[in-house]
Order: sequence, then structure tokens, then C-alpha cells
Amino acid sequence: MTRSISRSLILAAAFAFTAPAVQADQITETIQSALDAYAAGDVQYAMDELAYAQQQLQALKADSLAVFLPEAADGWTRTVNTEMNAGLMMMGGGTGAEASYEGPGGSFKISLTADNPMVASMGAMLGNATLMAQMGKIERVGRQRFLNQDGSLSALIGNRVLVQAQGGDVADMLPALEMIDYAGLEKFGS
Repeated sequence: MTRSISRSLILAAAFAFTAPAVQADQITETIQSALDAYAAGDVQYAMDELAYAQQQLQALKADSLAVFLPEAADGWTRTVNTEMNAGLMMMGGGTGAEASYEGPGGSFKISLTADNPMVASMGAMLGNATLMAQMGKIERVGRQRFLNQDGSLSALIGNRVLVQAQGGDVADMLPALEMIDYAGLEKFGS
């Protein structure tokens, strides 16, 4: 068990040192606190601190995913949902980011969900153009294929990031989806 805790601490510390400096300081302090508690024999407090550090790292990862949400078009507003990750914990985990867009044509949401087991299970469906065509209309956004099911658009990027746009007119959602950096999104987290 000590090896497992030490290995977890080392991995968390290594990741923390690659994070942005402002958050890394707090993450580094939390990991150091866990190391100090472990060295003092307070395993429970060390575990609590590691859980807190993991929560901070998850928030950092979610913030880095939110960068891929497109800005609002002229005449539209964008509101980023900072609570999306809480809901993902009930669906097996992963990282998520979501924004609502409101404008003269109505409103819609774009969500990005990465490294979620439910998303992985959709790979066979959204990764196969023939299956997609049987389930609905295919919309093209650059080189990406989106499944259009009654105005809800879904695509799987890099076999691990689900991009969804829903709640609005397809004509309003497609230009927003065109602004996403899909090449960068495919490399998210690596």
C-alpha cells in the first residue's frame, strides 16, 4: 500500500509541476501537505489531501478543455457552465466543458466531453459514416462528420472527445462548430 501511495504522490506531483504556475502553486502545496502527512504517519489526512489535489487537477483539466469552446458570434453571447464536471462524476467520470449561446436567432448549447466511458462506447457509432447515415443526417464541419438527429449534432473527435451542439437551429449551431480547433481538441490532454 505504501508503494501505491508513494507512486500516486509522485505522479500527481509530476503533473502539478507541468500545470500553470498560479494553480500549480496551490496544487504543489496540497501535494506537499499530503507528503508531509504521510511522512508523519497520518495516512487519512494524506489521502484527504490527495483527493483535494486530484479535484484541483480535474478543475485545471476542465479549464483547459473549456478553451476549445468557440467564442460567441457577433450579436450573440456566451455563458460557460463551470459545473459540468460535477454531473460527469455520476456518468463514470471524465472531463467536460459546456457553453450556452444566446442571440437573435435563439439559443443553443455546445458541450465537450472527454475521457468518459459512455463517450468511448459511442465510438463505434460516431466513428462509422455508414452507421451514422442510418441514424440520421450527416452534417459536415470541415473534415468532421456530425450526426444530426432531430437538430442535435454529435461528433466524436480523436475517438475520445464528444462534441455536441443542441437546442437551437442547425443553421445557427454550424458556424459556431466551425470555430472549434479540432486538431487541437484531438490532442487534448496528451
